[in-house]
Amino acid sequence: MNYPDEAIAKQIGDRVEAFIRDVVASYERDPRLEDHGPSEELVKEIRDKARDAGVMTPHILEDGSHLSQRGTAYVLQKTGLSPLGPVACNTGAPDEGNMFLLGKVANEEQHERFLKPLVSGEARSAFFMTEPPEYEGAGSDPSMMKTTCVQDGNHWVINGRKTFITGALGAKVGIIMAKSEEGACMFLVDLPNDAVRIERVLDTIDSSMPGGHSEVVIDNLRVPATDMLGNPGEGFRYAQIRLAPARLSHCMRWLGVAIRANEIATEYACKRQAFSKLLVDHEGVGFMLAENKIDLQQCSLMIDWCADALDRGENGNVESSMAKVAVSEALFKVADRCVQVMGGMGVSRDTIVEQLFREVRAFRIYDGPTEVHKWSLAKKIKKAELARLAGS
Repeated sequence: MNYPDEAIAKQIGDRVEAFIRDVVASYERDPRLEDHGPSEELVKEIRDKARDAGVMTPHILEDGSHLSQRGTAYVLQKTGLSPLGPVACNTGAPDEGNMFLLGKVANEEQHERFLKPLVSGEARSAFFMTEPPEYEGAGSDPSMMKTTCVQDGNHWVINGRKTFITGALGAKVGIIMAKSEEGACMFLVDLPNDAVRIERVLDTIDSSMPGGHSEVVIDNLRVPATDMLGNPGEGFRYAQIRLAPARLSHCMRWLGVAIRANEIATEYACKRQAFSKLLVDHEGVGFMLAENKIDLQQCSLMIDWCADALDRGENGNVESSMAKVAVSEALFKVADRCVQVMGGMGVSRDTIVEQLFREVRAFRIYDGPTEVHKWSLAKKIKKAELARLAGS
């Protein structure tokens, strides 16, 4: 199936692919890759090169318009061909989702002040929603949110704790969710801010996102009322605007990394010999590579199916839940097979295969774990079936 901006998306995506393979891939063993993600120095260096190559924020066009979701899928998959690709091209989480949200909800002044620096790649952002379990706060169930916001004249005062806040360390723009008497609210905040204190950066198995994932204390943060995103009480609705496309863009990027990892595993199997023949000629290895090919194709089709729903103007909540589960689970199997095919080399950091395994394991939890999505889908299945039975 063709889509309206297919030609321009392909042109952009092919340019991105050349940049990732020819330039970004050479940084994959750079000593500035730290435990919590690439250093700020490395981020700046590869973003400068992306800007020079004309592939900075490639899914947002010069006139400010956004590629269709199908077009975005093609381009973001190409940026994902290296774990550093989304960082270099400014298509990674949480910035990509935050830019999408601001583009839909922010007013003109907020566009200029908060969105423009994100689109240019000069600033990074963080989305403050998840809260610590010991705080009994919001996780997969956002209705449990404990962080509060209270209006005080022409300001709002925010207090609470947040955790697993991706990119908070080094971010210049924050989107903070808190609850008021009217309901959930979102606020735009310039960072760093003394009232938004990073207590620690968590040690996690993934390492592709600048700034890592932080625990944060918000202590009497005063935010001008003009910096509220949208209207009071609309925070959960705005989160839904962001959620479905953000789930899907995770799938797009990790599909790209998995394709590249499978290329590496395939090349290894076609060069390495054992027991007097190439590894690929051993049925067990050949079958794993065949299964990878099948899973990668299924993931691509699932992403396009969900993207088409979003491009039709549907909210895509069901489709994005299904795509997120199917793609994250399938890509984890692909990553595992790549490691297995490569044996000892697969668990070393000499290639990106080991990193893909770690990153995709975390992806099965990002934006809601598999089990939450299945539970949500099961509720919808039950509701539809009970309605059908009642009407029959």
